Amino acid sequence: MFSAADLPDTIPLFPLPGALLLPRARLPLHLFEPRYLAMLDDSLKTRHRLIGMVQPREVPGPGGERKLHQIGCAGRVSGFSETEDGRYMITLAGISRFRITAEEEGFTPYIKANVTWTGFERDLGSTETDPDFARTEFLGKLKRYFEDRGLSTDWDNLEDADDELLINSLSMLCPFEVEDKQALLEAPSLSTRRETLVTLIEFALRNGEGGKVIQ
Repeated sequence: MFSAADLPDTIPLFPLPGALLLPRARLPLHLFEPRYLAMLDDSLKTRHRLIGMVQPREVPGPGGERKLHQIGCAGRVSGFSETEDGRYMITLAGISRFRITAEEEGFTPYIKANVTWTGFERDLGSTETDPDFARTEFLGKLKRYFEDRGLSTDWDNLEDADDELLINSLSMLCPFEVEDKQALLEAPSLSTRRETLVTLIEFALRNGEGGKVIQ
């Protein structure tokens, strides 16, 4: 378990569109670019082994400049394995959200940033519940969404999952746009995240098209 005192002032950042990490959730990642292999190597040398997942955002204008959203989520490298060709499969265990205060100048090939954890203290606490969660109605909408999008999943596991695991797993796995993923990340409570998730599912049912398969 992490406490507020364990959280560092500076962490490496991994900007990856659509890859959402949430506190107390797990995110598998495939690393192969040299700069992110260096990031992993440096992270494993630290006591905390944290990597900050953050969504890039497009800045309007002719230059097509890319910047980062200010709020991300840090995960601890909880497992990794190397493939024969030098790539890594890693798992991040979500610890806490953070806010970027400044990108750090330096010589690393990846981005490092000064961050603050203020405002996200509940991320270090126990599992959240959603007392107003109408699970049966929600699962009905979810099944229609999965059918509409050509998605598949293990329904038995979904139906048996606790509130936080169900809502956060769907927030991470569903193929929403980057800005939608960011809205799910920034939701101040599990209930708010569930309300945002329902809104996105309802919008997709009205306007969406089919696509990928969730294992």
